[in-house]
Amino acid sequence: MEPKVSIIMGSTSDLKVMEAAAVFLNEMEIPFEINALSAHRTPEKVEEFAKNAENRGIRVVIAGAGMAAHLPGVIAAMTPLPVIGVPINATLDGMDSLLAIVQMPPGIPVATVGINGAQNAAILAAQVLATADPDIAEKLKSFKNKLKSKIVKANEELAEIKYPYKVN
Repeated sequence: MEPKVSIIMGSTSDLKVMEAAAVFLNEMEIPFEINALSAHRTPEKVEEFAKNAENRGIRVVIAGAGMAAHLPGVIAAMTPLPVIGVPINATLDGMDSLLAIVQMPPGIPVATVGINGAQNAAILAAQVLATADPDIAEKLKSFKNKLKSKIVKANEELAEIKYPYKVN
């Protein structure tokens, strides 16, 4: 089994956030890999990864980083693959990471999800893959239908809650 998605984080301390991406990809049965690479501490390894990812069969990169959060942009600068950035709340409520990832120069796009939004990054990666894989597309449709069912059920449960002045 060869990975289609690569989950990269700047440090293993980011795993508690990035694990949500791994869990989703695993549930969707999409092969993935996880590595810690630092744009600041191991720049040579980041370059090697980014320049070789496409040839290894990677189709989407999910890169999580906190604080200065250069990792997603550095990877995006060196690969033609789509890169999805996950800003991690390490300091300043994650706003430093969010701004560092989303404010990329022209020509170096990084799709960016919300702070600590690793699951959404995995969903977006699956949606990218689904454009060429009908099986993944069907799994995503099922996932979204389950989300819809949860809200319908929640509303039914809310309707059962009684208050003297509640009118619905």
